[in-house]
Amino acid sequence: MTELARRRLYDRVMRGLAGAAAGVVILPLVLILIFLVYRGSAALNLDFFTHLPKPVGEPGGGMANAIVGTLILLAIASAVGLPLGIFGGLFLAESRGSRLPWLVRFLADVLNGVPSIVIGIFAYTLLVLPMRRFSALAGGIALGVIMIPIVLRTTEELVRLVPASLREAALALGVPEWKVILRIVLPTARAGIVTGAMVAIARVAGETAPLLFTAFGNRFWHQGIDQPIAALPIQIFAYAISPFEDWHRQAWAGALVLIAMVFCVSLVARTATRGLGRPTR
Repeated sequence: MTELARRRLYDRVMRGLAGAAAGVVILPLVLILIFLVYRGSAALNLDFFTHLPKPVGEPGGGMANAIVGTLILLAIASAVGLPLGIFGGLFLAESRGSRLPWLVRFLADVLNGVPSIVIGIFAYTLLVLPMRRFSALAGGIALGVIMIPIVLRTTEELVRLVPASLREAALALGVPEWKVILRIVLPTARAGIVTGAMVAIARVAGETAPLLFTAFGNRFWHQGIDQPIAALPIQIFAYAISPFEDWHRQAWAGALVLIAMVFCVSLVARTATRGLGRPTR
């Protein structure tokens, strides 16, 4: 076998192994999606998106309040987690010669590894007990705390990838450092930061344990951020452990809707960030 033939064979083998590895990674996701569509589509109808849950044992109804509640919780979580994560990531990336960034980075990594149920108990102690009630605010803050280390570390890594020559050129022209960060660094890393934020939102969208200790759930429409609120993960959990077959079907439908919401958020983020990543003039 000639050297050229050996290289071609080696290339084909490596391509095949890489394709097989990609297939192994993608296959579980495809199977989950197919199974969700198969089990959940049967319960999807107009009532599911427009009606409240029916009383116990009564068939029919929907999860309209849980869908709205999930969106409200994600909005509160984003208002808490995204600013803190982005500005914290900028601080870590731009701060040098100090032990404080190392400490913040270490604590962020620890927080990222804390089980979500522990964060839920923390929010219950800090927010629910003093307020004497479960609330959407407590649930949103708990989810926001989970988002912070994800957004922080993503922002730090992406800001560090911005070429130093861009900073140096702007500073050499006498541009203040704060303006360099706002007009050069952030626009350059914007696409990746937005994608990281969407990953964090998708990460917390399916969290159930923190919401059981904070938002608790509600069978009615949202009445205020200081009141208990319904959410798809809570509703899915409650229906899945119930003895009613109709609720089981609705639980599968709720899981399908939740996956679809995460997919839509990711798709919108990809579309919105296309063409971004260039410094502003």
